[in-house]
Amino acid sequence: MTEAASSGAALGAMSGLRVIDLTRVLGGPYCTQILADHGADVIKVEPPAGDEVRDWGPPFHDEDAAYFIGINRNKRSIGLDLASEGGRVVLLKMLETADVLIENFKPGTLEKWGIGNDVLREKFPRLVHCRICGFGADGPRGGNPGYDAIIQAMTGMIAATGSPESGPMRIGVPLVDIGTGLYAAIGILMALSERQRSGLGQFLETTLYETGLAIMHPHTANYFMHGKPPSLTGNEHPNLVPYAIFPTKTDNIFIGVGNDGTFRKLAKEIGKPELGTDPRFARNKDRIANREALRAELAAVFSQHEAEPLCNRLLAAGLPAGPVQKIDQALTNPHTIARGDIIEKDWYKGVASPIRLDRSKPSLRRLPPKFSQHSAEVLGEFGYSKAEIDAMVEQGTVCGPERKR
Repeated sequence: MTEAASSGAALGAMSGLRVIDLTRVLGGPYCTQILADHGADVIKVEPPAGDEVRDWGPPFHDEDAAYFIGINRNKRSIGLDLASEGGRVVLLKMLETADVLIENFKPGTLEKWGIGNDVLREKFPRLVHCRICGFGADGPRGGNPGYDAIIQAMTGMIAATGSPESGPMRIGVPLVDIGTGLYAAIGILMALSERQRSGLGQFLETTLYETGLAIMHPHTANYFMHGKPPSLTGNEHPNLVPYAIFPTKTDNIFIGVGNDGTFRKLAKEIGKPELGTDPRFARNKDRIANREALRAELAAVFSQHEAEPLCNRLLAAGLPAGPVQKIDQALTNPHTIARGDIIEKDWYKGVASPIRLDRSKPSLRRLPPKFSQHSAEVLGEFGYSKAEIDAMVEQGTVCGPERKR
């Protein structure tokens, strides 16, 4: 991210878009941070107890967990009791000028409060209403809550991850939650694009369950083709060989070969061109059949090299290879620094938006908000006087800086 973008000098692609964000935890906030990084005015509406991931630590900064801080920059926070009639009146006022409403309440919650999608459609025909939930509103599990690890378990992800020695394992990154946030952002942008033609908003639903199924490639495609569930292959690929971790003199490296030509090039580059024409290894299906024999051949070669120089040489030759790095190594890597992938402002440090548009740059404009930090500012923009705001705080409709734990 450039200095100009970090200072807010460039307008983001989503500038002028107002998003009312009722989401908590990960999928929804991840989605709205994508939009906020690119200029959207995201108003994060938190319940009186706050977004629960504020407590998901240590580590903390001023009582807010790193988990919260990592997915809530560039947003303004207002604490609002939507279970009260007064809170819902304030929400409807904010929606008068909003483009997007995103929420992750259990299906039926907004309807119970009298502000379901039918009501919102009638009052705000241009509003894009996005719901993130576990399983959707219908089906045998309709309305059930969803959690990343549980969806990993239910969609075959855990059963396909791990080695015969380890047994099935949860993926260490919450891919389902993050993937759902990404799909929600894509869906919102699609709905906004369609609104340019129709003049109308629409309701869209993104579920953790469907996301879990959708990102199970190539395992779903393989199953549809041959009817066999995936076996546990550890770090290796079910469809490609070599595609695995190998030890070197220093650190482990990962080699990933996608076609026969690349394998022949790899064999030549490591001084073993005969492997590229060996009948056991010439084609990918042969390499799969002789996986262990090829692993032994490659391991013997790689054990004579140091990881970093070897990977640098292979990458320079256009071959897929990389050292297996820990997170501290990845974040301080010269390429990470050169690309501006780490952004900083005052005490805050985070990973920059990976969406790099040429003209409309992402920017770091606001630090992750404290709970209800912007209540007076936001409500003032919607026409509420200081006396009215003070009265709502006194009634508990609007929250002060203290959360109700």
